Amino acid sequence: MSGDHMVTTARLTKRSVENLPPRAERYVVWDTELKGFGVRVSPQGRRTYLARYRTTGGADRRLTLATHGVMTTEEAREQARRILAEAAMGGDPQGAKADRRAEMTVKDLCELYMAEGTATKKATTLRIDRIRIDRHINPRLGSRKVTDITRGDIQRLMIDVGNGNIRGAATPHTRGGKGAAARTVGLLGGIFTFAQERGFVEINPVRGLKRYKDNRRERFLSAAELARLGDLLTELNRAGGDPRHVAIIRVLLLTGARKNEIAQLRWSEVDLENGLLRLRDSKTGPKVIRLGAAATALLARCPRSHPTWVFPDRRHVDRPVSNLDWAWVTIRNRAGLPDVRIHDLRHSFASVGVAGGEGLVLIGKLLGHEHVATTNRYAHLSDDPLQAAADRISSRVADALGLASSNDPAPASAQA
Repeated sequence: MSGDHMVTTARLTKRSVENLPPRAERYVVWDTELKGFGVRVSPQGRRTYLARYRTTGGADRRLTLATHGVMTTEEAREQARRILAEAAMGGDPQGAKADRRAEMTVKDLCELYMAEGTATKKATTLRIDRIRIDRHINPRLGSRKVTDITRGDIQRLMIDVGNGNIRGAATPHTRGGKGAAARTVGLLGGIFTFAQERGFVEINPVRGLKRYKDNRRERFLSAAELARLGDLLTELNRAGGDPRHVAIIRVLLLTGARKNEIAQLRWSEVDLENGLLRLRDSKTGPKVIRLGAAATALLARCPRSHPTWVFPDRRHVDRPVSNLDWAWVTIRNRAGLPDVRIHDLRHSFASVGVAGGEGLVLIGKLLGHEHVATTNRYAHLSDDPLQAAADRISSRVADALGLASSNDPAPASAQA
């Protein structure tokens, strides 16, 4: 009934499962409390929960539940208890699972993954995953059976996304590119790992595929480019451009913050008295951003036209501004910076700091980089040098933007 080379028994608990050592060949430990509940340990240390039962027709069944970590020991025990109870009443859960697997399409799998396989992902990541599924994965593979997908199918998908060839009525704005292709294949790898853990596929077709390199650029604005962008932002403020967009871009440059940390900023997170943004959530969780004097002054001039959002959307005032990306495309083109992404403003803050002689440790702390070893090693740093560094960097950026000598009006109300 099994290809496992050693079988033993023990009371399965979180501690006992985590203490099971990997061996040269995989083995199974069956629970002494719930007959038919077990865990399989691979030579690589992977621990997978199982349920074993016999059908009314006498067939032996072994059903894979999930890996330890995806499911806790007690959650696996309860799932096994339900499966064993169903089998005792004449059911065949593994047979039902096989039928489901035979019918499951890639689109079905993606939906199940988004519903049940993403508990540790943040909302912003899930939005990007959804875009990649809808624009890249489903148009080519969505209607295919999960069990029919091969490595060659994934490779052809990667090439088509890399060349921008997946586009249709439902995805007219899809551009693709090798970076998008690499990240889409990475997402598919995670989806098929989820499928393996649920027993829908035996192998992951993404594993072993040679992927495009995900060359995430680190583009920095030169002093001349900063000055050019600063002149344009001043011109837009004076000529009736959207003051929210101008203010957000300036704050991004002055702080090195991520786009949504500023675009979705709440007044409750702004502490002008202490020069801080106390974000209740970010890509890395709750976060404090230190404001230099120029950034503090700029935010102080923003009108409180909405009780919650610093930069409310004009059409939907109960939401934060939602069209910054499109506005940035226009702004960067007018400034002669067609290859600059909004995220490159964060890189530029760091580059100005490095060029000015600021230590990499201070810059990393200002940007909120999370490296446990580095954070622990430099935990003795006081707040004063951090605040001073924030002041110096934001002042230099402000000078390059022409804010120090600018007499442009304060940001107008978002309702204007």
